[in-house]
Amino acid sequence: MFKRIRKIIEANNKAHKINHNQLKELEWAHIYHDSIRGKKWLEELPLNVGRWAGNYAFFYVLNRILNEYKPKSIIEFGLGESSKFISTCIDNHISESKHVIVEQSKEWSDAFCGNFKLSVNSEIEICNMVTKRVKGFESNGYENIEKLIDKKFDFYIVDGPFGSKNYSRFDIVQFAENLNANDEFIIIIDDFQRVGEQQTFKHLEGLFDSKGIVIHTKMYSGNKDFMVLATNSYKYVTSF
Repeated sequence: MFKRIRKIIEANNKAHKINHNQLKELEWAHIYHDSIRGKKWLEELPLNVGRWAGNYAFFYVLNRILNEYKPKSIIEFGLGESSKFISTCIDNHISESKHVIVEQSKEWSDAFCGNFKLSVNSEIEICNMVTKRVKGFESNGYENIEKLIDKKFDFYIVDGPFGSKNYSRFDIVQFAENLNANDEFIIIIDDFQRVGEQQTFKHLEGLFDSKGIVIHTKMYSGNKDFMVLATNSYKYVTSF
């Protein structure tokens, strides 16, 4: 009897959480659409929000970052809807920005570019997905990502490759190891509701602390979560 009651309570709590997240997502959708009002290039952009792509909270924060901070150099792990968004903003608003997209699949890249023309300032680097060993766990990573590590960026978007159970998308750590206390940057880690992404974030926190890099953080939530890390020059991204 008690087990049955406990299962009912657990199922009820789970349903309440799903409903709560959905209500937050609907609120973010309204906030996002308000934020792009008057920007014809975004209002008319065919964008598929949610599912594998970022949610409305993600695209709202992305829009605010591109609009207010105008990052000159952007690297994005994973080709998709946010690539369209960034590329469109470059062509219409931040023309001096350079945008590197790291993608694991040449087939997907060809299909994507057959339907959408990226900005000339956006370039795709194909790095096949491989299995790497991170702290004793298997984790998906990019092959030959080392060729990009020497370059520093203002804005890092971590949404690829496919997620891993532990230390997911850990390649961002190699880029972070190249940063120092004089660098100013923003990092977004998508799919933060998952344990693997949370583990990678915790490692980044410890790494930045050991380097004396002051980081401001905030988790944004809707149907799914993402984490933002920002240095002092970009700290207000945590108040969007």
